[in-house]
Amino acid sequence: MNQNLLLLFGVIAAVYFVFVMARSKKSIKEIKKVMEGKAKIVDVRSPAEFAGGSYPGAVNIPVDQISARISEFGDKNGAIIVFCASGMRSARAKATLDGAGYTNVTNAGTLSNMMSA
Repeated sequence: MNQNLLLLFGVIAAVYFVFVMARSKKSIKEIKKVMEGKAKIVDVRSPAEFAGGSYPGAVNIPVDQISARISEFGDKNGAIIVFCASGMRSARAKATLDGAGYTNVTNAGTLSNMMSA
C-alpha cells in the first residue's frame, strides 16, 4: 500500500511540474517582444554547453550558480530572458529569480526558441 501511495504521489508531482513548466514558457512572439526592450539574456546551461554555442550576446550563468551570482542580474524590474537546452533549467532559473524579487523574468525555454525569435 505504501509503495502505491508513493508511486501515485510521484506521478502527481511529475504531472504538476510539467504543467507548471509548460505554463512558464513564453511563445516566440512574446520572446521577440521582450527582446525588443533590451532584455538581459541569460543562458543557464553549463559552461561546456555555452562554449559549444549560444545566443549572440547572451551571458552564461549556470542555473546552480544563480543565487551566488544574483548581483549580476542587475535591476530587479529590468527585463531578463532565461533559456537552456530543454526548458527545465530555465524554469528553475525563473523560479529562483522570481523568489529573489525579480519582477520581469521571461522563460524562453530553449536555445532553439531564442534562435527562432
